[in-house]
Amino acid sequence: MVAAKSNNLSASLEDYLEAIFNLAGDSDVARSKDIAELLGVSRSSVTGALRVLKKKGLVNHNPYDSVTLTKDGQAAAAEVVRKHNILKAFFVDVLGIDASIAQQAACKAEHALGMEVIARLLAFIEFVTRESKNGYDLASKFTEFCKNRLHDNKNSKATKLRK
Repeated sequence: MVAAKSNNLSASLEDYLEAIFNLAGDSDVARSKDIAELLGVSRSSVTGALRVLKKKGLVNHNPYDSVTLTKDGQAAAAEVVRKHNILKAFFVDVLGIDASIAQQAACKAEHALGMEVIARLLAFIEFVTRESKNGYDLASKFTEFCKNRLHDNKNSKATKLRK
């Protein structure tokens, strides 16, 4: 049932859940002010989103009070965070993308990619990790391939410019 609920959330509401989840940490509570700051939105935007999330049964919140995730909210937020982490790991560990760029890309992609794509990416990451442990580091081979390809493309463009 939680999966169905989280699938009905907009990308924006998923961002709010993820922010609450990350801010709450060990304390299990988040503050509206911190949510607004983390997401770069106004406090009134946070208040509006919290009203919607409360109606959906995903958060506990009263005006001027801290925010906590309900059991369903915790599960939905954990799923959003899981997708984000899988994507970021893929971008960094397999594709060799800088962590800060991967972080931003994961934020955008986590809302667009369905669970089937996420599951396949996770399986691919696990495969690459296992093969690396068996002595064949696919991620390193791919990184080297990309460097050579970039080098080859630069040389090709330089040759075309000289002609």
